[in-house]
Amino acid sequence: MSDKIIIGVTDCSKFDIYRDWVLSYNKSVEVIQLGYKLNNFEDIKKCNGIVLTGGEDVHPRFYNQPEYYPYCYDDDIDENRDEFEFKVLTYTEANSVPVLGICRGMQVGNVFFGGTLIPDIPTWGKFDHSKMHDKSDRYHEIIINPSSWLNQIVNTDKGLVNSNHHQSTDKTGKGLVVSAISPDGVTEAMERMEPEGKSFLLFVQWHPERLKDQQGPFSKNIHSAFINSIVNHNK
Repeated sequence: MSDKIIIGVTDCSKFDIYRDWVLSYNKSVEVIQLGYKLNNFEDIKKCNGIVLTGGEDVHPRFYNQPEYYPYCYDDDIDENRDEFEFKVLTYTEANSVPVLGICRGMQVGNVFFGGTLIPDIPTWGKFDHSKMHDKSDRYHEIIINPSSWLNQIVNTDKGLVNSNHHQSTDKTGKGLVVSAISPDGVTEAMERMEPEGKSFLLFVQWHPERLKDQQGPFSKNIHSAFINSIVNHNK
């Protein structure tokens, strides 16, 4: 492998923030923007890792609960994006490409592996996890499973993360396991149940790319673990 690490980052309205975060800690990283609007799926073959970004609600028909559609934000549904990112995950699983999913990225990943979503968290009787009224990120505590792989990455059993979502995972997808939750029981991170011999796969519900503490474990450690997995994978 060349000295350059190429990361595919899926297209979204805040793409620049994700791109800048991916590039922020390591000068040997390049980013390719991947999206159906760019008609460039083939560029995935150049990528050493993939970041699935945040954004729209996943259409409930993809997890066989179309009756949940009224709970979604109907101006915030993009089935073409859903299908494109399922195709990305089909490729990464077939070719052992490391994947980091952020916010919507976790929800897309869970649906890809056969899981379901809660279409609107407050309606389902949990705390509000969406942004504050002034449009800033909400912050809340999360609890990390002490025996999880994520715990080895962040080296702590709890912490404070940002929150800006109204959907969350419900039934966990096949082969995945929850590794962090919020105090009210909303899934905050997922990983492989049996990671041995398989590529890096981590889904987080918070936004490491815009945490106030960019040097803390919930941003920098996540980034380092992802990039190191790519370096080690390509040795």
